[in-house]
Amino acid sequence: MSVTTPSAAAPPSAPVRPWLQLAIIWALLLTVPLWLPLLGGYTAIAARVIIFALAAMSLNLLLGFTGVLSFGHAAYFGLGAYGAGLFLKYVTASTPLAMVAGTLLAGISGTLFGRLLVRRRGVYFAMVTIAFGQVCYYIAYKWNDFTGGYDGLRGFARAPLDFGLFKIDITGSGTLFYYFVIAVFGLAVGLQALILRSPFGRTMLAIRENERRARFLGLPVERHIWLAFSISCFFTGFAGSLYALLNNFADPSTLNYVMSGNLVMITVMGGMRTFWGPLLGAVLFVMLQDYVSSMTTNWMFFVGITFVLVVLVFPRGLMGVLQKRLGA
Repeated sequence: MSVTTPSAAAPPSAPVRPWLQLAIIWALLLTVPLWLPLLGGYTAIAARVIIFALAAMSLNLLLGFTGVLSFGHAAYFGLGAYGAGLFLKYVTASTPLAMVAGTLLAGISGTLFGRLLVRRRGVYFAMVTIAFGQVCYYIAYKWNDFTGGYDGLRGFARAPLDFGLFKIDITGSGTLFYYFVIAVFGLAVGLQALILRSPFGRTMLAIRENERRARFLGLPVERHIWLAFSISCFFTGFAGSLYALLNNFADPSTLNYVMSGNLVMITVMGGMRTFWGPLLGAVLFVMLQDYVSSMTTNWMFFVGITFVLVVLVFPRGLMGVLQKRLGA
């Protein structure tokens, strides 16, 4: 009888260190203008990927790390877009202030609304969030004099960044605007990472894993879900303000439940219990949308098929599979 000793066993593969993963991700993001045109892409679509990734990562704070599903996050994405656009059109041409206005409009709206629904769970929570999103959608759709109605909000454009001694013109150059998006994306995800590593972030994970046990430990579960919902709305509104600056346009479709479904799909495809999963999901979703929509108007059918296949084959999402393969 042969006995396998520990020394004879095959050594496990060395895991990829988190700092190396982070270095690879940021190296790819910062060099996008160099290698994306070689693949037939363009810088504007890269900025679109980053914006949708930020919106999905914001939703993931609630869905993946707190365990609460919202099907109405398009409301805060759209409010962020309209807030930034209305500020630029009716108040002053300042890109940073417009982003602050959009973020505050979405975040405060989410905070007030979230206070009303924190005691709901499961499908009831999801349905109420859809209802609020549709209310915002129909207000934007019908208020022609203020929001532009069906045609959307026009007549505004992102302004150069004025630092006093010098200015950075992000109005015309796609590359400069992309790096501006990357800069604010880095600040936003860095803040999200700090939140998740904080004691509050640990309570979010505790609620996700076992809400009843968290309640027995004395955690104010409703208050923590409300705070997680509010923080998620602020970050989603921030992404929405960037979306308005990208297009110099805001339309009611950003408030529709279809957009909420897109954000959920991006999060689930990428890996909703991983920090960087929504980024990978956004790359897949936006690139597939751009490529397929150039060939057929029924592009959502192919996106839906891709979503089903990813969920069936990779239940943990694309990033979850990558982390498992790399031993992370």
